[in-house]
Parts: sequence; C-alpha cells; structure tokens
Amino acid sequence: MSAVRQPAREQLLDALGTAMQQYQRSVQAFDDTVGRRLGLGPADLRCLDWLVDGPKSAGQLSAATGLRPAATTALIDRLAQRGFVRRLRSESDRRTVLVEMTEEGQARTWEAYGPLVRAGQPLLAALSTEQLEFLTDYLRRITTLTDEHRDLLARQGPADG
Repeated sequence: MSAVRQPAREQLLDALGTAMQQYQRSVQAFDDTVGRRLGLGPADLRCLDWLVDGPKSAGQLSAATGLRPAATTALIDRLAQRGFVRRLRSESDRRTVLVEMTEEGQARTWEAYGPLVRAGQPLLAALSTEQLEFLTDYLRRITTLTDEHRDLLARQGPADG
C-alpha cells in the first residue's frame, strides 16, 4: 500500500515545521553545551543572553527568566561572584539598580558563541536583500506569536497532572 501523497505546499509546511523543531533542538543543545563549558545553568545563560543588548533591572531579568525575585537575586549574586555581571545605578533613576554584563562576561560568552556566529555569517551573506528582509520579518512575527502563547500558558498556571 502506498503512502497518501500530500500536496506540495502541505509537504513544504510539514518540512518547515520539522526543520524549525530540529533547529530549536540544536540551539538548545548548543546552549546546554555552552552552559556546561562555562559552569552555568540554563537560567544563568538565559540571564546573560538578555543582558547582551544592555543593562536590565532585576525585575526585568526575573520576568525574562521566569524566576521569582528571590531566585533572580541569587542568580545575579552567583553571576556577579563569578565575574559575569555587575550591578550599577541607573543614570535616569538613581534608586534603580541595573545589572550589566562585565567585559569578562562578554569575553567568556563570546569565546563560546563567537565561532558559531562567524561560521554562520557566510550563510547570511549568501542571501539576497529580499531574503534577509523576509527572514527578519518572519522571525520577528514568530517571536511575537511565541511570546503571546507563552504568556497565555503562564496565565493558565501549572497543568494538572
């Protein structure tokens, strides 16, 4: 008995979904390997990732990592003791304490992620401007969709089990 043939578009949609899932698994496995290499847990690494684009408050990091405030404080303390981050006062509101990645933290994480970034640059350079615009738009929209569904699940609370 032969398999039922799906129309070409459905096959492409299935292939894209599979490729995205495989990519997500690959990124997660890479991040796990980086974490082990640096002696960091998943939440530690996620915190550092959020700090790449600039300082954040502890509250912002708590929301980003999904940790409770006390656990976020312990995470920041741990990363500060290891030289990855430092606390500083906000220039706009001196009452606000921000967390930023140190030069050492940037160097240590770049040592792990830099080779992958450099190896991926030729793949991006080979794309047309239109392809780059499409991919950028798609990634932004799928990120928004994922964030919306994460928020929905968070509001629902833990699953019964």
